[in-house]
Formats: sequence, structure tokens, C-alpha cells
Amino acid sequence: MTIEPVTESMSGSALRLPRARVVPLSAPPSSYTAAVERYLTGAGITKSSARIYRISLTTWGWMLAGEPAPTGPARRAAKPPVFPVTAIDDPALPEILAELAAARADEMDADTVNRELSIARKAIGWWQRQGWIEGDPTIGIERRPAPPDRTKALAENQINALWRLDVALREKTIWKLLYESAARADEVLCLNVEDLYPQDKRGRITAKGGATEWIHWQSGTAQLLPRLIARRTRGPLFLTDRKAPAGTPTLDVCPETGRARLSYRRAEEIFEENTRLLANPLASPDDIDNLDGWTLHRLRHSALTHDAEGGTSTPMLLARSRHASVRSLERYARPGVDAVARHVAERDPAARRRT
Repeated sequence: MTIEPVTESMSGSALRLPRARVVPLSAPPSSYTAAVERYLTGAGITKSSARIYRISLTTWGWMLAGEPAPTGPARRAAKPPVFPVTAIDDPALPEILAELAAARADEMDADTVNRELSIARKAIGWWQRQGWIEGDPTIGIERRPAPPDRTKALAENQINALWRLDVALREKTIWKLLYESAARADEVLCLNVEDLYPQDKRGRITAKGGATEWIHWQSGTAQLLPRLIARRTRGPLFLTDRKAPAGTPTLDVCPETGRARLSYRRAEEIFEENTRLLANPLASPDDIDNLDGWTLHRLRHSALTHDAEGGTSTPMLLARSRHASVRSLERYARPGVDAVARHVAERDPAARRRT
């Protein structure tokens, strides 16, 4: 963005005062959707993060158009509104946006709301620097307090129940790989067949910040991968059940089957739907539509917590989680409820006397 001085006369006199005028670095995109894609490619967003950013910015697209964002199953079939990115400068938008954001925050968990708000502000800031828009309608919208959740790590009996679910091979492999590797779901879903080293039980991923790193798995994943890959030699590891629609990026299409890469959103939906009864063991199957299941991130959280409970050293936990600091690791290294129960039982004086 460049700023050109503009002169104005005052009351017909020769006095001229400079006024700043923003000159866009390039022509504004024709639509908000196009502006999102320009941001994702122009701002250096990594491939593994682009999916999450696109989902969040699509959600915010509804609210920036002055409409409530769809939730639940309706979200998949909903088509984002079409409007020019310059509409973000509408002076009436901040008030409308604040109401829509507050209503959404009442329906969603604080972590999701805060993540989406952060992504929207990053994109808006980038668009401002391009000179496409001037204002930020999210100013005044506050982050929601997120109390710490001490129950994110699943108990080992819950993990075992998960493996017993009757699901497709693709889902079995994703879930097993996420738990055994303790990797992030978006990283795993971005894996290609050529990124795998089956004999070493490892895979090459693009992590946060664009760094190339390795994830490692165990025998459960090793047994499933050959069946999932079949005879494929390249392309996305996890595929949808249908042919890729027109316009799907080449990197997200299997060159051998023509099917598309499985999206994070769809993988999350399938996992959540299949774990509703596991997450609510006292509920009736008749109420399944009104229940909430688990998130994919809980597999990573559980793996690291179980490692910590088993005595894995801090340096190894840091290497396995690929966190940069011990502080980031603290929330994962907290023993779960079953580990605390065992600890208390093992130190019960009455129990020791009985044995």
C-alpha cells in the first residue's frame, strides 16, 4: 500500500493542506471469496493451515454479509454469500457483526470462537495493507474467556472402545494414526502417499510455520496403511468417497482415482458423529441427534497425556509433540482421571493392609 498526498484549497485561498489517500497495491478482488483465496496464497499461509483458515473465513463471510453463520449439518450444504470485499467498510456493519458474533459465541465453545476471530482479524489486517478496505469491523468484539478443560484426555478404556467401533477402513486408519503419532489432524490429512516411509513407520509432514518434520506411528497404523493405500503410489493419503468436483486444486486430487483429499471439516464431522454415544454413555441411542461427540484433537491430547502418565521424559514429550517450549506442553502432561485414581488407590493404607 502506498499513500499519495492530495491537496485541498481552503475558502478559495492559496493555502493547500495535504490529505492522505490510500492507493491499493493491486485491484480489489471481485468478491469476498476471491479475497480469501488471495489472502491464503499471498500471506504465506501453509498448506496444513490453509484448510482451517478457509473454513473460519467462510464462517465469517456469512457474518460479514450480515447473516448468521449456519451450524451443524446445514453448514455443509450452505453456499457462502457473494458480496464485494469492500462491503466490509460499511459503517453499519460493526454493530450488526457484534450481535451475530455474540449469538455464535453462545452456541460454540470458546476455543473455536477465539480461533475464528483471530483468523478473521489476520485476514482483515492483510486486506487493509493491500488497500482493499480501510476499517476493521471486528474492533470491539472481545475474545471469550476459555476456562481450562481438565477432561480433554480420553481414558484408556474410552480409547479401547473407540477401536471397537464398526467404521470404514479410512476412519480406522485416521484415528489410529492420530493417536499413535500424537500429530495434529490437519497435518495428517495433508499427508500424501509419497510422504510415507512404511518400513520405518514414519511420515514427512509440513508443520506449523512451513517446517518439514516427521511423525512416527506404531503397529496398529502399520497394519492398516497397506490396505488403505492399495496400489496407489502418489496423491492424497486420505480420500473422499466421490470424484473430486471441478475446480479442486490439483494437489488435492488423487491422480490415480480422481477422488479428492478428505477435508478436515468432514473428518471432524465423521468422528464427532461416531463418538456421540461413547462421549455420553448414559444417553439413549434415540437421543443421538441431540448429543455431542469428541473432537479429533482429543486423540493427540490423549496420546501425549498417556505418554506422560507412563513416565515419558519431558524432552521426549517435546520431540513427540513438536512443541517449542515446555510451557506449551503443560496442558498435555497433566495426568488423567484414571491415572490419579490409580495413584490414590496404590497409596491407600487400608488396601495395603488387606493385601
